[in-house]
This record gives sequence, C-alpha cells and structure tokens, in this order.
Amino acid sequence: MLNTIYPFKLYSPSAKLYTWLPFLLLIAFVYLLLQPSLVNAKPSLKALHTQQLNEILFNIHTYYVDDLKLQNTFITQPDNQQIEALFERLDPYSKYLDETELDAIFSSTSGRYTGIGIEVKIEQGHVVVVNTISNSPAALAGLKENDKVIAINQQPIANKSMSEIAKLIQQSGQSAVDVSVLREQDTPLSFSIKRQQINLESVHGYLADTGVALLSINTFNNHTLHDVAREIAKMQMNNGFPLSGLIIDLRDNPGGTLQGAIEVSDLFLDTGVIVSTKGRFNEANQHYQAHDGDILNGAPIAVLINENSASAAEILAAALRDNERATLIGETTYGKGSVQSLIPLGNGNTALKLTTARYYTPTGQSIEGKGVTPDVSINQTILSEINQDAIIKNIQELALFSSLLDRQDKKQLTAQQLLIVQ
Repeated sequence: MLNTIYPFKLYSPSAKLYTWLPFLLLIAFVYLLLQPSLVNAKPSLKALHTQQLNEILFNIHTYYVDDLKLQNTFITQPDNQQIEALFERLDPYSKYLDETELDAIFSSTSGRYTGIGIEVKIEQGHVVVVNTISNSPAALAGLKENDKVIAINQQPIANKSMSEIAKLIQQSGQSAVDVSVLREQDTPLSFSIKRQQINLESVHGYLADTGVALLSINTFNNHTLHDVAREIAKMQMNNGFPLSGLIIDLRDNPGGTLQGAIEVSDLFLDTGVIVSTKGRFNEANQHYQAHDGDILNGAPIAVLINENSASAAEILAAALRDNERATLIGETTYGKGSVQSLIPLGNGNTALKLTTARYYTPTGQSIEGKGVTPDVSINQTILSEINQDAIIKNIQELALFSSLLDRQDKKQLTAQQLLIVQ
C-alpha cells in the first residue's frame, strides 16, 4: 500500500538498554509499529560473525510466522550473503537491528527520543513531511506538512533508504542539521535544526460544551493507557458529570505497542475478545479478553480512521467495532496485521525484529493487506478541514442517539450531518 508512514525519529544511542526477559517470554516484547522504517535498506549483516549468523538462522527457522522450509537450504555454515538473501524472503517488517536501531525501538516505546521532530512518508519517490511534532525543533524552525525533503547537510537524499537518511542526521551530533525542502515554489528552502530530546504526547483531549469529548491518540507506547485514562478523567472533572459521548481520533496513527492497544481497548469494554494472535510456536498464539469495567459507563463512542491508521490503531478500532461498542467513521485503514517480536542476539546489544504472528480481530478476521473498513465512509480531505467543535457537533448526534437507530439509518444520518459542513 502506498503512503507508508515512517516515524522520522532520529535517536540518541545513549539511552539505556532494557534487561531482556528469559527467551521463552519474548512474546512480552511484541509490538506493532508501522515501521518498516528501513524497508528499503538491506540488513547490515556484513560485519556479523558465524555464531551471530547461526543465531539469526535458528530464530528465523523456529519463530518466523511462515514456515520457510529452511532445514535443507543451508547445508554448510551460513555466510553473510546467504543470510542477506534469506532476509529478502521475509516480510518488510523483519530485519536485523544493530545497537543504535535497537535503542531506537526502546526509545519509541518509552515515548521519548532525540531527534528533530518530524514524521515523513514516501510518496512517489519523495520523502514528504506528514507532521511536525508540536514544539519540536522542526516545528519551531518552520518545517511544514507536505514539505518535500530533498537534502540533508547538503547531501541529496534521492534514492536513499530511510536508514541512510536517519544516519545523515545522526552524524550531525550536537551540531545543527541542515534540512533542505521544496515547498510550493521551485526554489529550495533551507532550515538549520538542532537535534534535542523530544517527549511525545500520545494523547490530546478536547471537551465540547455538550459534554461530548474528542480524544486524539497519535501513537501507542508504554504510557498511552495512563495518558488516555488521565485525559478522560480530566475532561469528566471539567465537565462536572460523566461524558455524554466520546470521539476517538485514530487518523494518521501509525501504531505502536500491542500491549498499549489492548489496554486502551479494555478501558471501554466490559467483556468480549479484544484481539488474538496466531503463529508457529506456542507463545505466539494468544487470546486477549476484556475485563469488567467501562471507563465511560456505556456512553457512545465514534472512532475516526483513515488510510494511515495502522497496526495498534487498527486493533483498537476493530475491537470496539466488533464488540458493538463504537461506530467507525472515515476511510479504510492501512492493513498491517502482523506482529513483530524483538529477539535478543549475542549479549543483547543487538536483536532480530521478526514477524512471529498475525493478529485477528474479535470476529476472527485478518486485516493484513485489507485494513478495517469504516461503518460510515467520509473523505479524509473533507474531514481534515473540519475543526474540533465541528467534528463533535456533526458526530455527536450519531453518538447520542445511536441506540435508537438501526445500522442503515446511522449511515444515512451521519452522511447527511457531515454533508452540512462540507
């Protein structure tokens, strides 16, 4: 699918590595980042020794989601070229992680990293800015959405992989990074941006006078559950009484941790399946159930999705819809239905990021390559032009009166409401 989102988070290698759990508990490290961030880059395997290559081969043979029938492939000790060729047979989310890349994963799930603060996508061969993080160096310098990045530190980035571009920025160290972009005009614009630690705010809330709230979840990390719970509690307190309804905005959410998606789903569900995973080894086969307790006490929910809502965002959307807890509005989602595990190599300073399972919605559907379809379709371009109050105004009737309408009536009503503000 086109328009893959790459969180352009350029990390400092100074962050402390986490202690690995026993190997059989590697499923605890499962995560669902929409981050084939190095999808165009070949694994950096040239410097690896025979023992490391054997580890990689063993783990792929044992844990990769599909049985590649490798037992007769490597008659002698595998060499670097053979392992590189093997990676070509895997999906784009599986790769070898060196120490810097592994540290980047931990930084991402902790909600902080060192970088310039932009998210980018590949669009028709161009690196295009999707978003500048609020108050980040990039935002303060003046980078904007839809800027096309053409050079880093005077080096053209055409045909370079995301990994190569990231390294160009990392090489600047404490010095400012020179970022050249094309905007509407043909003359390149140059920005001098200094990397710094950025704390990601994964959740933003907005409360309307009607008591209906809009909750934007930008990503799923280790703090998202607490951020969501705290934001809802704050809005309920400001409201003076329980929320009348909630709109969860998952548009452009590229995913994050599986655990984060499960925990947030559980906040709104009293019962039912949240998600299940299936793979070739026992620990990859998991079944996650909701627990008693709905933070909204049954208040109606609408969920906004688009083509860049992926992985963990898709899990939340499907869990709420399939359990008849929410109505989905927007566009069909990205369709990343695979689960990656981090498997430590050697002394744990490097790892294998390997697709070990595929996840299935509560109704047993795999969304890999298909996405989650909305109950009510609405054009993303139109929806993006609606401000927070207008979004709430035009969706709250669907939320407030959803129990009085059958499925077809809800579709028609919502389409009519949203047509008013086009």
